[in-house]
Amino acid sequence: MMFECASCYDRFYDQEDCDDHMDNYAHWAECETCDRQFRSQRAADQHMNALNHWPRYECETCTREFDSDAARDQHMRAQKHFERYCPDCDRYFTNANCLRMHLNSKIHRGTTVLCPFCRSAFGTASGACTHLESGACPRAPSLNRETIFKIVRENDRNGMITNKLIGWKEDEERDKWEVNPNAYNGNRWECYYCHREFNTASSLKSHLNSPVHKQKVYHCPNKRGSCDKQFITLAALFSHLESESCGLTRFENVQKGYQGIVTGRGVITF
Repeated sequence: MMFECASCYDRFYDQEDCDDHMDNYAHWAECETCDRQFRSQRAADQHMNALNHWPRYECETCTREFDSDAARDQHMRAQKHFERYCPDCDRYFTNANCLRMHLNSKIHRGTTVLCPFCRSAFGTASGACTHLESGACPRAPSLNRETIFKIVRENDRNGMITNKLIGWKEDEERDKWEVNPNAYNGNRWECYYCHREFNTASSLKSHLNSPVHKQKVYHCPNKRGSCDKQFITLAALFSHLESESCGLTRFENVQKGYQGIVTGRGVITF
């Protein structure tokens, strides 16, 4: 009579030799739910059948369970229930917020958000707002981060999304920076404020004239959720709300209300 290892199927003339082998190599057959071990896979299967200890495969999104990973995967593909996974693009994402932003991007939603002035199409309200705040709209060349903030602030009497500022002046905010040769540190062009380095003077100039070192003039309106995030641009605030990370509003609501906010013709609400 031969004695067979429960895992690798090596055979032994003596049960003790077989047991020693399974001890040495952790080759005992195990229940897939509890910690019990068995001399053979058949005995382990009988145990799991008797106590219903076969493993259950849970959907990553809902509470349904399945007898096999194949059945679970079929369900998740049909219901699009993969966690942090886009089945249409076959892409996984590092966190739920990245997946949500991907699903809300123009790849899946198209370019349905229009600039209220030139009618250019964008995938999100934050994208359309960046177009305006950067001064890129050909039909509204006077609009930029500062002029839009002035419009929003005048329409936001209760400070729902704008910060109360002392001494903010539009003209000062609109000053254009030039790069002095002293900014070259012998190796690269260095920003005086953040000490970030650039390969060219023009790159440093673009950095200095971007909003990156401007005041944070907007805040998240989610007081109930105690979200204290503040933002330099309106586009950044819209992007925060579109992510639904603080739970104040839905992505769709931001898209509906953005035109009224940037033009000053609508009530600021989310």
